[in-house]
Amino acid sequence: MRGPRELHPVAWWTWAVGMAACASQTTNPWALVLLAVVTCTVVYACRGDGTWARAFKLYLWLAGITVVVRVLFRVLLGGTSTGTVLVDLPAIPLPDFAAGIQLLGPVTREQVLAGLYDGMQLACIMLAFGAANALANPKRLLKVLPPALYEIGSAMVVAVSVLPQLADSARRVKHAQELRGGETGRFRGLRRLLVPVLEDAFERSLSLAAGMDARGYGRSGAVDPKARRVTGALMVVGVLGTCVGVYGFLDRTTPAWVGWPMLALGVVCAVAGTASAGRRVQRTRYRAETWHREEICVAASAVIAALAWAWLSKDHLMDLHPGVTGPPPATLGILVPPLVALLPLLVAPPAPTVRNRTAPHADTLHSEAEVVR
Repeated sequence: MRGPRELHPVAWWTWAVGMAACASQTTNPWALVLLAVVTCTVVYACRGDGTWARAFKLYLWLAGITVVVRVLFRVLLGGTSTGTVLVDLPAIPLPDFAAGIQLLGPVTREQVLAGLYDGMQLACIMLAFGAANALANPKRLLKVLPPALYEIGSAMVVAVSVLPQLADSARRVKHAQELRGGETGRFRGLRRLLVPVLEDAFERSLSLAAGMDARGYGRSGAVDPKARRVTGALMVVGVLGTCVGVYGFLDRTTPAWVGWPMLALGVVCAVAGTASAGRRVQRTRYRAETWHREEICVAASAVIAALAWAWLSKDHLMDLHPGVTGPPPATLGILVPPLVALLPLLVAPPAPTVRNRTAPHADTLHSEAEVVR
């Protein structure tokens, strides 16, 4: 039986990016519903009991609100009489500076469906990144940052640990005040709770800052002025090349050398500048994160699904983007690729929890007791 362990955080983020890429390629409601079901199934089956794992409910609420708001905006700003009119609302004209925009007006079936499909697409993308936050340990993710982002990573460690510490402080202070008794009520209890929680969080922040300073976090070694200038020049050229390349890629009227060549030049210079900046940071890695077969399978599953839909869109574009005039198709070519992203259910080891961390220890004690007998 496989022992519990956490997968490499980049593997889960790669899986989430693949799911988001799948959602960005289609507006077919059947495919989007299937993507949402696959995402939720993997999250609830593979997540641990960490603080970050319990945040997925928030993403579910945000996804539902996104769908509702998208439909409401279509009804509020997209009044048109083209199509099957469901409700004929009175139109509200706007001043001349808002020409072309109309509030309310006739609500058509096509208009509501378009808003629903767009909202479902955004919701699936949001769920994908919510799954990454629920499955990947954020502190382990910071360990794999390149050395050039060392100082940023130190600041992010403090920022990531703030909310869990506040929640833990609030729970302990509330429990202590319930044992002592005293003022009750929502507002009076909040007044008694707020000051101790902030004080405890402030003390923890000072202790964390002192501990990190004692261990040398945030300190950089001596840097050669020439190396600093080379690094700065590479980063500036990288940013300019990336901006020009993206503009040339999006604007088809520009010369051919402005697109992909400039984008490639910018990426190469940015990578070289990042590597040059990381040379001044001398640090060691304790228990460096490694990739195993499970990580490769998890990361590849969603990427394969995204590539399959990208290949399918060449000849079956109308299946992925069916429009709103007719019923959306549900073919095997659309429904099979997202099922590949369920591979983590089979290959991913169980996430560490309080229950499975203590179970092996209890079994060991029981076996030792049997030997003593």
